[in-house]
Amino acid sequence: MSSRLSPTEFLYGCSIDPAVLELRPDYRALLLVAEGLEPQADNEVADDLIRRAEARAAALLADAPVDQLPQISAWRDAYRSFGAKPQRTRNSLEALTRRAAAGLPRVNALTDIYNAISVLHQIPLGGEDFERYEGPTRLARATGEEEFDTIAAGEPAIEHPEPGEVIWRDDAGVTCRRWNWRQGRRTALSAETTTAFFILDALAPLADGQLEEAGEALGQALESLGSAVQVSKRMAGAL
Repeated sequence: MSSRLSPTEFLYGCSIDPAVLELRPDYRALLLVAEGLEPQADNEVADDLIRRAEARAAALLADAPVDQLPQISAWRDAYRSFGAKPQRTRNSLEALTRRAAAGLPRVNALTDIYNAISVLHQIPLGGEDFERYEGPTRLARATGEEEFDTIAAGEPAIEHPEPGEVIWRDDAGVTCRRWNWRQGRRTALSAETTTAFFILDALAPLADGQLEEAGEALGQALESLGSAVQVSKRMAGAL
């Protein structure tokens, strides 16, 4: 498990397969681990971020259809590059932005913070339980044999990605399908999560500085979730 690795060892063990960068040479990921979290804490920072994210989404959608927003459009193109239909399987940023204008879902401070940062900075952002990983994560194209632990028809189920699909995975199987579409159950955040792992995805026209700004905003917000929170980061991809 990842608990055998320090956050720095974990982060520098993560990788992006060249086959993925062939699809999108402009892809970058900011990887972040936050230790010492108290995810059930009442948190005014999360409340403020949610309000700001909802206002940001409303303003964006007043000026353009959701599928024409720059990062959402870029991710729709990325999905098409490996055969996914973006109108049927929306990337996480698009799904949240569509919901945010009418009100983001509230879960707990930890989840609310990263959902709000995703919308505010228009970056797909996934959060998972660091301790539930089996080795570092890697972004790859699926063979179709990998296992994905999910819920289907209200029941636990094991699915398999399509061959060639872009997936995040660890040594035990798929942790997120279709780049940033659906996260698995095994590594999901929970009420017991005290160390979390985050992936911030970026494609052109988003610049490295904007990606780093989003990571800084996420790190600062997470520091409000405990007196001993420590944040480690690493940039990966087309630098």
